Formats: sequence, C-alpha cells, structure tokens
Amino acid sequence: MADTVTLHINKEAHKFSAAHYTIFSASERERLHGHNYAVSARIVAVMGENGFAADYNVYKRLIKNLCDELDEYMLLAENSPWQQIRTVGDDLEVLFAGKTLRFPVDETRVLPITNVTIEELSGFLLSRLVSDCLDEALVELEVGVSSGAGQLATSVWRRS
Repeated sequence: MADTVTLHINKEAHKFSAAHYTIFSASERERLHGHNYAVSARIVAVMGENGFAADYNVYKRLIKNLCDELDEYMLLAENSPWQQIRTVGDDLEVLFAGKTLRFPVDETRVLPITNVTIEELSGFLLSRLVSDCLDEALVELEVGVSSGAGQLATSVWRRS
C-alpha cells in the first residue's frame, strides 16, 4: 500500500451562524435558537510523487463555500417524520405538534436531513464534500461540526 498522509483543516473562516430547533419527539422540540457553528476536516490521502497528498486550497475553498451557503439562515430538517413543511407565498409554513411556524423562504435553508443537529450537519457537509472533491488519492474524509466549545460531531467517509 502507498504511504498515506493525514491533513487537518480547522480554519477560522470555516464558520457559519444559523438558527434552528432540535426535534425530540412528535410533541417536543427545542425553542428556536441559534449557534455559531465551526466546521473542520481531516483528510487521509495517498502521498503523491510531487510531495502533496491533497490540495489544501481545494478543500478550504469548498468548506468555506458550504459555510457561506448556511450562514445567517434558518435551518429546517426536510426529512423529519414529525413536521411538515410547505411553501405558502413567500413563507415556509412548518406544522409541528398542532403549531404553525413561519419563516421567510429567502432566509431559510431546507436541508435533506432528519433533524438539525451537529451529527446530521456533519453528515450533510461530508456528503457535499465527497461529491464535490472525490479524487483517486483520497482514502478517508472526516468532517466535524461544532456548535460551541466541547460539542463536536464528526462523520467519516472511507474508500471501500
């Protein structure tokens, strides 16, 4: 097997602020609140003959773009079994436990996840990164999302 190298990316610019709520059951959810999320990555790649394993600039740019897509938005979980989301004019109406919440369409991101948690966000961002930058040298990619000091979730993709 070729030599592999592990690269870590944890840049100050890889952050986004977003509002959300976590759903616990069909009748219980958190109140609407927000976090300053931080995104990091661990890249395991085969060492190239040119002395590089992976191009940091490619990953840094992609992570920054993903953070920018989520920054200053309300995040909603499209795949939650306990809420329904529908568009009504310029708003998204969210039906949860007999209550209707309204968010402006242009200030909301509906994500293909089950719940807006750091676990789900790390998996979502990982899938986006893998689809955008999968190259032959990549062996493993791990994406971490933190919602504050001491709270980090990571998701890992491994080449089979």
